[in-house]
Amino acid sequence: MELVRISKLMAQRGLCSRREADAYIERGWVRVNGTVVSELGSRAAPDAKITLERQAARNQTNKVTIILNKPVGYVSHQSEKGYRTAASLIQARTLFHSGRGGSAYDPRHLRGLAPAGRLDIDSQGLLILTQDGRIARQLIGEDSGIEKEYLVRVEGRIAGNGLSLLNHGLVLDGEPLQRAQVSWQNDDQLHFVLHEGKKRQIRRMCEQVGLRVVGLKRVRMGRIVLGDLPLGQWRYLREGERFA
Repeated sequence: MELVRISKLMAQRGLCSRREADAYIERGWVRVNGTVVSELGSRAAPDAKITLERQAARNQTNKVTIILNKPVGYVSHQSEKGYRTAASLIQARTLFHSGRGGSAYDPRHLRGLAPAGRLDIDSQGLLILTQDGRIARQLIGEDSGIEKEYLVRVEGRIAGNGLSLLNHGLVLDGEPLQRAQVSWQNDDQLHFVLHEGKKRQIRRMCEQVGLRVVGLKRVRMGRIVLGDLPLGQWRYLREGERFA
């Protein structure tokens, strides 16, 4: 039986991200079949029993996930010349207070905070930023099945079989797209539900059927909805809230 890196096994099982796994291994917070493993690069059988020490569990509990209503003009990831990152909006003054309680702003929550999924500079709506590798993997991992829902304003004349193709039959980057759920919301707005997230996917899909996207808003990821969160504001993922 071929042995596999323990950090890879941990990520595959949703225990944490590979980066977090390496950090836990270095600290001696990982047990494989009951034995503490502390050497990076260590390998184990694919069916090995892997458990985390209490220190690792506490570390994960302290990690935060943030829900942001990103405006147009902000980039999701690294800063580009002339544009600010979505993470720059995470400030005390932009924390949304809905009257349902929640955590207070803590600057330490910006450490290691990374977007879980793309939302391009010309799009707005729900963007998830997290310190928790388990959530990132759940949302954007290769085997993620989390639905993403969008409202998309379009211009142009759709091809005769365009709506059918948007639902299933298009190819991007040389690969067939997964089946989507696409319908007309009104005369100039489409409703999309996707299970994948290729770069500028919706815009490129629409171009293939004769449409041009003039407005795109993500309103849901899994069970988390944008709701009444104002544009440019954010909140913490609440205890008990889940994406799936």
